[in-house]
Amino acid sequence: MRAVSLHRDVIVVTSALLQANCTIVRGPSDGEGPPPGREDALAGADAAPERPPAETFVIDSPVLADELELLPQLLEQSRFPPPSGLLATHADWDHLLGRLAFADVALGCAESSAARLVAEPGAAQRQLRSFDEELYLQRGRPLALGSVQALPVPGRCGIGDADLELHAAEGHTGDGMAVWIPWARVLVAGDYLSAVEIPTLGEGGAPDAYLATLERLRPLTSAAEHVVPGHGPVIDGARALEVLEQDLAYLQALRERGADAELPAGRRSREQRRLHARNVAAL
Repeated sequence: MRAVSLHRDVIVVTSALLQANCTIVRGPSDGEGPPPGREDALAGADAAPERPPAETFVIDSPVLADELELLPQLLEQSRFPPPSGLLATHADWDHLLGRLAFADVALGCAESSAARLVAEPGAAQRQLRSFDEELYLQRGRPLALGSVQALPVPGRCGIGDADLELHAAEGHTGDGMAVWIPWARVLVAGDYLSAVEIPTLGEGGAPDAYLATLERLRPLTSAAEHVVPGHGPVIDGARALEVLEQDLAYLQALRERGADAELPAGRRSREQRRLHARNVAAL
């Protein structure tokens, strides 16, 4: 697991598996925290000056059991308060594991994601169990999502004296949202704008909806200092715009040419070709 501070109020944790990103955000305050760009959010945490209390949310999740177990320690050593809420950008199982780290904290997601979870009871738990069995992973307890809070999207989610902006993000699946952190200029994009993975069509996903989401995210991407994809490295706004244009071109070609669509440069590995074949089958 790798933890990087993007802003004094934003830490991104990247899992050793799937390059899955978890974003920890604290409501803004006047105190000073770790400088942007610190490579290890745990390093030198004791030297950070005191800050007034603030509210914290954890968006999405790392994957491995030991990574999840370390999240409370990471928050404490980085002088973030315990989370008052968890957020999931969409209802794929690998974005829902925050409850394994914070069992008593409520999970919030877009109304579309909450509806998907109701329509597919136990699906995330079964998929997690299958994943763990395939890789011989063990966890101390099963995933329990508890009561899920459905959030209106587009909309806002209060965090201390500020708001997170919630933007509809469907296309990868039939549900989801992206989260804009305005004071830090950080866009948490869910499974969009990845520099390592082509656009993929999961359950309920569709090219037209994906294209619409990319256009919806364009102004936020242009304004962003950092973009956090669901999987892959955090990138700056300029690089994210390049990825956005590549993804638009790929999806348009997928609609027009199917299997003959050209994959984006730098994303043409065997695994990406497998995902492309799955996209073609989903059309």
